Amino acid sequence: MSNGLVNTRDQQFILFEQLGIEKLFATEKFKDFSKDDVLMMQNEAEKMAINVILPTYTEGDKEACHLKDGNVSTPKLFKDAFAKFKEGGWMCPMKSPEVGGQGMPIIMNTAYLELFSAANIAFCMYGGLTIGAAGLIEAFGTEEQKNTYMYKMYSGEWCGTMCLTEPGAGSDVGALKTTAKKLPDGTYSITGTKCFISAGDHDLAPNIIHPVLARIEGDPPGTSGISIFIVPKYKVNKDGSLGKLNDVHTGNVEHKMGLKGNATCTLNFGDEGKCVGELLGKEREGLKVMFKMMNEARLEVGMQGLSHGSAAYEHAVQYAKERIQSTPVWEMKNPEAKAVAIIQHPDVRRDLMFMKCYVEGIRALNYFAAYCMDMAETAATPEEHDKWHGFVELLTPLCKAFSSDRGFEICNKAIDIYGGYGYCQEYPVEQYLRDCKIACIYEGTNGIQSLDLVGRKLGQRKGANMMAMMGEIGGTIAKAKAIEDLKKYAVKLEEAFNAVVELTMVMAGLGKSGNFLVPILYASSFLDIFGDLLMGHFLLQAACISDEKLKAIYQEKGAEDSKGKQRGLVRTDADVAFYAGKVASAKFFATEILPTVKSRCEVIKTGDKIALEIADESFAI
Repeated sequence: MSNGLVNTRDQQFILFEQLGIEKLFATEKFKDFSKDDVLMMQNEAEKMAINVILPTYTEGDKEACHLKDGNVSTPKLFKDAFAKFKEGGWMCPMKSPEVGGQGMPIIMNTAYLELFSAANIAFCMYGGLTIGAAGLIEAFGTEEQKNTYMYKMYSGEWCGTMCLTEPGAGSDVGALKTTAKKLPDGTYSITGTKCFISAGDHDLAPNIIHPVLARIEGDPPGTSGISIFIVPKYKVNKDGSLGKLNDVHTGNVEHKMGLKGNATCTLNFGDEGKCVGELLGKEREGLKVMFKMMNEARLEVGMQGLSHGSAAYEHAVQYAKERIQSTPVWEMKNPEAKAVAIIQHPDVRRDLMFMKCYVEGIRALNYFAAYCMDMAETAATPEEHDKWHGFVELLTPLCKAFSSDRGFEICNKAIDIYGGYGYCQEYPVEQYLRDCKIACIYEGTNGIQSLDLVGRKLGQRKGANMMAMMGEIGGTIAKAKAIEDLKKYAVKLEEAFNAVVELTMVMAGLGKSGNFLVPILYASSFLDIFGDLLMGHFLLQAACISDEKLKAIYQEKGAEDSKGKQRGLVRTDADVAFYAGKVASAKFFATEILPTVKSRCEVIKTGDKIALEIADESFAI
């Protein structure tokens, strides 16, 4: 069931057959939901994605955002689409009904988010950033701040941003120069400049609420001295109406490679000395507060990588089935041979299999992370909570970095499938590539994510999170070994598993011995290796389920002992074709990718430091 953006059948497989999210509906928190609700809402989300959001994609890229006379305009189609998105109740469905949401599990919202994001990420970011900012006020704000800002943000009446980055500071948040001076009434005068602010200014809402990181005068340097403030674009009167402009001015709108429909702005606070902000949470705890939003955003960025990869793959498959070009290689000497669809050509099929494996694998990875968040929220014991929350902690950098890196690679291969046409704007895959790249960079570059994984997450809870994840993978290996058709592929996953376990121990030893530069140097390589191990796990886990389903169908159809009948069913039975495709993904990945894991581990274990030892001058042109 493909709509050209996301395979909804695969979504349902992961939700119900692989993760078994019905378990959530047996809890008190989610007792009002059922499988029928999930499917009904998925259908509505698909309609919203296809009928409302998707038409904004190409036009939004062409029209882009513009700054004129101090005001930023978004693409014309965005306004009506944003209104319909709000009316449809899609702003914050995973939030409590008490604040305007529907209280649905995060995993459900994640599946619907994939559909929306595949339709147009640039559009979705306006709502996504708003909900993230409102979530900070819900978690750390006073009742007055919630009443003033939060409810209107959750409804979409007002929008929000995330203001961290500054010119010259980049990823070094502790080097920020924005200052806050306490005023007699308890508010703060804010002065400074923030850059690369997604959805920083626009015309989709009458007010935009900025969470701004700043240092209160006299507080210590570095990250320990940072506080966070609520800074509305327009001041809010006591009765909730809008007052004067809050001395927040847009300096420019960036001209970017992609995401042109989203206004990425430089914002100047306090040029006239009249910008006022309210402290959010406690003084000098700004980074702690902001990290709540950042960690959620990192999971959403992982979904961006998945969504772009999914849409690019779906388009590439359709194009490959329709594009007639060249005779097959086995007919090269036949002068009467006819040209075939390019999906028949071996190299194209191999690229499509690569794309298929990673789309299905990173979908399972991101959905599993969201499911873990729900399981932690509904855990019956502290031990269960720690286990599921530990998975979220461990997987967050992987969801963000691995998903965005592979998503970009999938988009790149989609262009290859299209050939020269893929490089032209007549087809959407070139835009997918342009839009996808930023996911590797913002919300903490992928290099920073790898350092977070190696430097913090592997050792969290004395390694318990990593050991629990390895236990999950070990369980998949054991189950697959008991299935005749899958046991040799299980051995390949086991070899990769053992190599990663050994490498993890080696890297831990290097850190303890004082040779910590080696783990840092190879952090990105380790993240990629661990990501591929997880892909092998999720794909083989899906293959075990699919093998069982196939056997049941074959028995029902009288085809359990006939390979010929089974091949025929693949062509005539949609379920057989789907499950057979899941098994093929696991086999292909185990054969093509998993054997490289051990060799890549061996490279890191050598501890080679040539990249560090080379003189700076040797990089010169």
